[in-house]
Amino acid sequence: MTGLTHLDDDGRARMVDVGDKATTKRVATATATFTTRPDVIALVQADGLPKADVIATARIAGIAGAKRTSELIPLCHQLALSSVSLDFAFTEDSIVITATAKTTGQTGVEMEALTAASIAGLTLHDMVKAVDPASVLGDIRLLGKSGGKRGNWTPEASEASEPIEAPVARTVRPRTAAVIVASTAGAAGTREDLTGPRISAWLSEHDYAVDAVTVVSDADVHFAITAALDAAPAVLITTGGTGLSPSDRTPEATQPHLDRELPGISEAIRTLGSTKTPTAALSRGLAGVSGGTVVVNLPGSTGGVKDGLAVLDGLLDHLVAQIAGGGAHE
Repeated sequence: MTGLTHLDDDGRARMVDVGDKATTKRVATATATFTTRPDVIALVQADGLPKADVIATARIAGIAGAKRTSELIPLCHQLALSSVSLDFAFTEDSIVITATAKTTGQTGVEMEALTAASIAGLTLHDMVKAVDPASVLGDIRLLGKSGGKRGNWTPEASEASEPIEAPVARTVRPRTAAVIVASTAGAAGTREDLTGPRISAWLSEHDYAVDAVTVVSDADVHFAITAALDAAPAVLITTGGTGLSPSDRTPEATQPHLDRELPGISEAIRTLGSTKTPTAALSRGLAGVSGGTVVVNLPGSTGGVKDGLAVLDGLLDHLVAQIAGGGAHE
C-alpha cells in the first residue's frame, strides 16, 4: 500500500471500508517510555507515593484506553477486543511500558495497542506529578503486529525499499536452530549464562546446526526473536523472561510471530516442572509455529531448561517433520 488510506480521491478524510477484508486473528504490540528521577522510580516500586498502587492504576487505565480508542481517534473502527495486556519494566530512571492488544476481525489493533501504552504513560505522569512534574513520556511506537493479508510486521520491515503487500513465506533451513537467552544480567556480563550452552549442546546432539546462542536483555528480546526468525531456522528455542517479573516479556515478544500455537508442549513443560517445584506453574512460556519454524519458550533456570528439553526429546523431530509436510500422523 503506497497511499494514505484515510483520504479519499478528493483528499477528504474518510473512514476506511473494511467490509470486504478477511476476518483474521490480529495482534499488535506497542511501547512507551516514562522517564523520571531514580528516587521516584524507587517510590513507585515501594508504593511510597501519595497515590498508591501506581502500576495497577496505570495498567487499568491502559486497558480502558484501548477499549475506547475509537472514541479518541476519530477514524478508527470499533473493535471487539479479545485481550489487552500491559507490562511494566523498570530501569534506573524510567518505566518501559509494553502493551499488547488482540482481536479477531477485519482491521488491525495497532492503534489500540498504541493508545493503551500512551494512556498508561499519561496515568503514570498523573500519579507522580506531585513529586516530579518534569517527568517525560516518550518513544511511543509500534513494536510489531500480525494478521490480515500482510501478515507479520516489524519496524525492520518499514526499512525495505519496496512496500510489503503480502507476507512472504520463508524457506526454512532444514536441521538448523537458533537459541536466544533473555537475561538482562547475562547481556550485561554480570552473570554467567549456563542455559544457552546447554540448549545448544542438546540441539547439536540431535543433529541440529546451531546458528548462534544470542544473549540479550529482556527489553531487547522482541528484536532478537524477529532477527532469528528472519534467518528461517527449523527450530528456535528461547530461555528466560517467561515469569511474572515486570521485565519478563518473552511470551509477549513471541506471540505476535506465531501462526499457530502448540499449547500441549507448553503445558507438558509446566506439568513436568511442577512435579519438582510448584513455581514451575507460573511460567508463561509459549510454543508454536512461525512460518515453518518451531518456536519454544523455556524458563530461565537450568532446571526449567532440563525439563523443557526432556519434553522436546521425544517429539521435536516428529513435530519438525510434520510441519515440513512429512512425518506420520499417528
